[in-house]
Amino acid sequence: MTGQESLNFVSKAANYGILTTGVMRVLLFLAVLGVVATGATLDPDNPPASVFQIALGDIGMQVFGVVLVAAALSSVIGSAYTSASFLRSIHRFFDEHNNTVIVVFIVVSTVIFTFVGRPVALLILAGAFNGLILPVTLGAILIASRRKKIVGDYRHPAWMIIFGAVAVIITLIAGIMSLEGLADLWNR
Repeated sequence: MTGQESLNFVSKAANYGILTTGVMRVLLFLAVLGVVATGATLDPDNPPASVFQIALGDIGMQVFGVVLVAAALSSVIGSAYTSASFLRSIHRFFDEHNNTVIVVFIVVSTVIFTFVGRPVALLILAGAFNGLILPVTLGAILIASRRKKIVGDYRHPAWMIIFGAVAVIITLIAGIMSLEGLADLWNR
């Protein structure tokens, strides 16, 4: 989707995505709150699974497994697609072989996970690096939104630029703070 004429569609799609995510998080929170409010004690080794087991009995573990697999698949495919889309702008090769790049990304990620293991450490490491990518990406978008060569006649509202700059600063500080203690993860 390109051009100012697509702005309404893109804004609607983003808002629906954010709304859907927000509603799902609230529903999951309310489900956990409902289970805990009954006085049930969650298993400290696997709190999310125990919520499903307490709420649904033994079948709850299977439901949790399905939910976990669905979340994992959507996350893997989404992150691979996003990473490949960044590469598409670097060289024509990546654009022409986008599907292959996505598959290779998933395979390489799987091999790394298989040999490194340590899912919690890898998740924290990925989160820390994502914490650095967000302010850089948002900063680049804010700069691009002020360049006529990129956005043409579109004028991004000044209040959004100001709040965006504040978000860049806050997320940059949080991203740097998230790097503290990463070395300790690998010494455990």
